[in-house]
Amino acid sequence: MRPPGPGEGVAWITGASSGIGLALAEAHVAHGWTVAVTARRVEELEALSLRFPGRVLVAPADITDPAAVRAALAPLPPIARAILNAGTYERDTADTFTAARLSRQVDLNLIGTAHCLEAIMPAMIAARSGQIGLVSSLAGLAGLPGSASYSATKAGLIALAESLRFDLRQHGVGISAICPGFVKSPLTAKNTFPMPFLMEADAAAKAIMRGLEADRFLIAFPEGLARPLRILRSLPYGVFFPLIARGTRG
Repeated sequence: MRPPGPGEGVAWITGASSGIGLALAEAHVAHGWTVAVTARRVEELEALSLRFPGRVLVAPADITDPAAVRAALAPLPPIARAILNAGTYERDTADTFTAARLSRQVDLNLIGTAHCLEAIMPAMIAARSGQIGLVSSLAGLAGLPGSASYSATKAGLIALAESLRFDLRQHGVGISAICPGFVKSPLTAKNTFPMPFLMEADAAAKAIMRGLEADRFLIAFPEGLARPLRILRSLPYGVFFPLIARGTRG
């Protein structure tokens, strides 16, 4: 399926005030797109808009509020590409697990993304064109130590993208599951554990852009971390658990 280009509509990016979302907005502008940016922090979005006059459309919203999502999208031109990147991470383990922590991450990472999908899919289906990227994580490919709630939400996004792909492809709409590893951002800056293959946000944005332009379903990177994890996930649990525990010192 041919991915849409800059002349076919705007690119909408959520979680665009920092990290991967900000880098993706900058990369899309550099590739000729007009970009609509959504996040809760309006000041950061407006600063980005001032850097690229006329190329960045500010559409602030809290994606956990479906009415706010619809209001943010209402004045925008047609959306040709949507990268639903907004999300959060809270570390948890069995001894610190709470339903409240899980609920917060489900509300933003999973239900918030669903609000965005509900708002954009009908128009794309009617137009028989468009492209959607759901930003999951390598932690969505397998349950990893210290990320019980986070892995659950990110695995849900991958399954959501897989299921939607069957229907969307029949309507001429592409969808991808985007699974980054560790990327420098305000969220990962809080981590106190080793983060192998930690990469800059602009490098992550370039990897995502390449994957979207190639119409790949699973965009998982960096390869040095993604490939071993995919191999480990295919092994029997009797092998998987000891190897993951050794590799993560968990």
